[in-house]
Amino acid sequence: MSGHTTLASAGTAAKRKEARTVILSSYLGSTIEFYDFLLYATAAAVAFPKVFFAGTDEWVGVVAAYATFAAGYVARPLGGVIFGHFGDRIGRKGMLIVSMAMMGIASTLIGLIPGASVIGPWGAVLLVVLRVCQGIAVGGEWGGAALMALEHSDPKRRGFAASFVNAGAPTGAVLGTVVMGIFSALPQDAFLAWGWRVPFLLSFVLLIVGMFVRLRVSESPIFAEAVAKEGAQGAKRKIPLVEVLRRPKALIMIMFAGAAGFGLQVVLPTFSVTYAVSKGAPQQGVLYAFAGASAISILFVLLGGRLSDRFGRRPVMVAGLALFIAYLFPMFGMLGSGNVGLVFLAFTVALILHSSLYGPLAAFVSEQFGTTNRYTGAAVGYQLATLIGAGFTPGILAGLYKDSGQSIVPVVVFLSVMALVSIVFILLTRESKNNDLTMVS
Repeated sequence: MSGHTTLASAGTAAKRKEARTVILSSYLGSTIEFYDFLLYATAAAVAFPKVFFAGTDEWVGVVAAYATFAAGYVARPLGGVIFGHFGDRIGRKGMLIVSMAMMGIASTLIGLIPGASVIGPWGAVLLVVLRVCQGIAVGGEWGGAALMALEHSDPKRRGFAASFVNAGAPTGAVLGTVVMGIFSALPQDAFLAWGWRVPFLLSFVLLIVGMFVRLRVSESPIFAEAVAKEGAQGAKRKIPLVEVLRRPKALIMIMFAGAAGFGLQVVLPTFSVTYAVSKGAPQQGVLYAFAGASAISILFVLLGGRLSDRFGRRPVMVAGLALFIAYLFPMFGMLGSGNVGLVFLAFTVALILHSSLYGPLAAFVSEQFGTTNRYTGAAVGYQLATLIGAGFTPGILAGLYKDSGQSIVPVVVFLSVMALVSIVFILLTRESKNNDLTMVS
């Protein structure tokens, strides 16, 4: 008996070690991907209007830069479809390696695009093309990383395990904002000429680090078991996207339930940064304030995931959205103060509230689907939520702000309505924390 007990204990310890390695890999990979993806958001706020849309009115240039930013979000569902299909057919791990390589190369090339003064409008065209590549890559990355963490973890700690993937977003935001903040300290001419490019060129270094980590993890055991089971039964493999679309309810619910989380997330490094700077706060100070607040929020993202394991995904997410609605007017009041300390406080509270929604979201989305179409369903649903929630929000807010004579009221109303819609759809979706992930479809 003692021998069997020892072997069982050793097996359990090995599984736990493997789970920790996979979760760490998902976290680091997500961090690198979102460093690249969200770095673009910061650059769109502080550099692109002047580099690629020079000669236009200040806020017109901002709106145009945010339009190129939106292209990445338009492409994210396509990435979910492509990577989800192959991730559900041949495995999660390989798709994660491809998505990381695609993101790293696209981000590096963004740093090499000549400005409008050199190649005119073609700079903006190339910017959009590479932003689309970024979107496809991150569209495939998130689903694979979330599923690897989820499917390797203890069933009672799935929310916490999957939250590490979403914690990669604020971590990547910290890295990107700090690096961009360092170079924004250069004289304005130097920053616009070459300083903003360096953070994008550093993506290639991060790509090498990420590849080293990714190659060390094993395939999802739940996926491998499901494929073996289908093979033993002689079942014909179905097309994952077709299976997801045959029962579209889960996709629609996820899309609208998660939309506000992405809208509120993206408004902070884009419109809010631009707004704070336009009200007199120093650009570098605002960037560092956002980076510091993002660093603090990492722990709260993980806490949100842990709380959802105990109380359920829905109650934690709804509470975060409701509190964020109540906080919008005070937040913009502090952002418009011109005081870096108050700007930091505004960002910190906003990101803490947002974390209670964002932490459980990875598990909430992934748990809605069966194993052999989970990558496709989760990736497409999540990315459609980012598209409708975040893709056009910065441009819409900048337009509302400009057209209203620079009043913040339409901005708050728009964000509040978006949050209320998500609350309704979260409440209409079945609680998922106790779902059986071994179900094939």
